[in-house]
Amino acid sequence: MDFPLLSVLDVQACYDFLLRALHPAGLACPACGATDHLRVHRAHRAPVRDYRCLGCGRVFNAWTESDLQGTQRGPAEIVLILRGIAQNAPTAQLARELGCSRRRLLDLRHRWQQLALLHQPPRRLSDATTEADEMYQNAGEKGRRHPDPLDPPRRRGNRRRGLGTWANDRPPIAGVVGRESHQLRLEVVDNPNRALLQGFVGRTTRRGAMVYTDEAYAYDRLHQIGRRHEAVTHRPGQRVWARDADGDGVREVHNNTLEGIWVGLRNFLRPFRGINKWYEDQYVGIFEWAYNLKTVTSNFVRVLVGLPSLATDFVP
Repeated sequence: MDFPLLSVLDVQACYDFLLRALHPAGLACPACGATDHLRVHRAHRAPVRDYRCLGCGRVFNAWTESDLQGTQRGPAEIVLILRGIAQNAPTAQLARELGCSRRRLLDLRHRWQQLALLHQPPRRLSDATTEADEMYQNAGEKGRRHPDPLDPPRRRGNRRRGLGTWANDRPPIAGVVGRESHQLRLEVVDNPNRALLQGFVGRTTRRGAMVYTDEAYAYDRLHQIGRRHEAVTHRPGQRVWARDADGDGVREVHNNTLEGIWVGLRNFLRPFRGINKWYEDQYVGIFEWAYNLKTVTSNFVRVLVGLPSLATDFVP
């Protein structure tokens, strides 16, 4: 059920929220950095005002040099779109509630999600103990035209057997989570071979870290890249979900943390009723941000609209 909020939001409050997020030190001239001697140049779109810097003559507003520059969307609409992206609201529902074009809103969503993907925090975790695993998510070419009858679109309910690949519309999603930091790293890969998965683990864990995995062959040579490795088996009839490797009574060898995360990721993607595999990494990236941050921060808003982060880390 749609619940339009645009008409009941306080526009000034939305503008103030965006201003604090994009300019935490206060609005400054983007050319010379001056924070005083700013004069209102135009106020016809209040509360968004254009200012002129009396020092260098530059005309600017709060959106200048971000992806919002030149937008005709009001502060309340921008806040609702940001909220919809953070809370995985389907684009069609969001467009209905905003009374705008779904196609244009989807293009904007993909642009902002791509910016968030490009500005992810440093990929290497500092944890001494990590888990690694992969899941397979059905994702075809939703929204793309298929005029060639020999190249039909993917049928819903893809039940292909065996490991998924990009080619068979079940792209693997590789994941690593730190046991100490509880930070997550995800990446969509073409197929679950050793080179891709081992390379991902190498980029996201530190040398000497312990990596717990299942019995997949892709992880059986992690010692070659300076990682310690223990595994459990998930094969039918031989399943061991957790085991004690050092005899201390604690069954520390498992990847149950990631198994739980995969449930959360599938639930996150479910409202979209199918996603295009060409944009799957964006939606997975937003889920990674959401898992790591838990609540929207100023830096997350900044990276969504194309501004550099001002924080040394992304954990609130």
